[in-house]
Amino acid sequence: MAAKPIRLLLIEDNPGDARLMELMLRGPAQDSFQLECVDRLASGFQRLANGDVDLVLLDLSLPDSHGPETFTKLHAHAPRVPIIVLSGLDDEEVAIKTVQEGAQDYLVKGHVDKHLLVRAIRYAIERKRSQEQLAQYAEELRKKNQQMEADLDMAREIQVVLLPPQFLTFPRKAVASQAALCFHRRYLPATSLGGDFFDVLELSDAEAGLFLCDVMGHGVRSALVTAIMRALVEEPSPVTIDPGKFLSKLNQSLVRILRQAESPTFASAFYLVANVANGTMRYASAGHPSPFHLHRDAGAVEPLPQPGGQPGLALGISEEADYQVASRSLASNDLVVLFTDGIFEVEGTNKEYFGQQRLLEAARQRIQAPPAKLFADLLAEAQKFSVTGGFTDDVCLVGMEVKRVGEPKAL
Repeated sequence: MAAKPIRLLLIEDNPGDARLMELMLRGPAQDSFQLECVDRLASGFQRLANGDVDLVLLDLSLPDSHGPETFTKLHAHAPRVPIIVLSGLDDEEVAIKTVQEGAQDYLVKGHVDKHLLVRAIRYAIERKRSQEQLAQYAEELRKKNQQMEADLDMAREIQVVLLPPQFLTFPRKAVASQAALCFHRRYLPATSLGGDFFDVLELSDAEAGLFLCDVMGHGVRSALVTAIMRALVEEPSPVTIDPGKFLSKLNQSLVRILRQAESPTFASAFYLVANVANGTMRYASAGHPSPFHLHRDAGAVEPLPQPGGQPGLALGISEEADYQVASRSLASNDLVVLFTDGIFEVEGTNKEYFGQQRLLEAARQRIQAPPAKLFADLLAEAQKFSVTGGFTDDVCLVGMEVKRVGEPKAL
């Protein structure tokens, strides 16, 4: 079967040049072309409106248009048709400009032979086809990215909704003036989805559990692991009153779930149980930074000592990990601040990190500040130190404010 001729439209007002083009395009069947010629740009517009043109050979000097704007007008009128410019002007600047604006080639009359012209035509058609294919792929990718962004926005909204509110009291049925504990939080995900998660568990009328974890990395994978952590944390279990056993159970479950994953994933975590009846808290750590204990009445701030002198193994690494428990006393007006490492692992202009010591000093200087003000100031201090003025990882701050200790009053 004979190849379909390539349909060419020559816009050229010089009969001699038009005849020369016709002669050069004569040849064997495999190189056959079907050539039409018009002598005005307006006539070219009319012909293109009828379709069935594979490529345009365009002279820039026509009776109704002259210079580079001739190409600009034609390209705007028929952006999908490949155009080769034919000009008697050997001007490299004009040639480059027209190609940059979309011309497939720029050929100088008198410097063109049959071989060069045929090759230019075939290359121009293939380049245009490739450009359109790439443009189609780009548009499909744009739509998919747009849908992905919409999905991520919805996931982010759901993730934020599932977090405890900005302010929470314990017991939860108590009004703020009767509460034994008040919980405050600030959460700043580094991307649309975050890898930090916390929860407050009401264990009894006298005991509340506070859990905070930081999943490795951030983004979709971390968010999925936080969803798993949420389900595990909220699963009813008698070990929630024992921080060490609680972390061990979470760790074993997480290891089993993630065992088949190709990429290793882990999470640091801290869990404390506050007993407002006897004024104590018991806690355990799985590779998590030490929270700060603000003794406001005494004017002192200290990091909570890690149980056994060092934090336990992060969750999700080894099913055999063991977590020791430490205890500390609680007094009215105390504030315990838990945080993830995103707030202090910010790099300054001198290549130093903000670090936990600077964070501790910033908290010490604001020991009497209300939790909301304290959190805002700590975040501002870290951002001011950061060379980028922001955070590269998720940041979560959770405060447990002790309003009273002793046997709970009847509500």
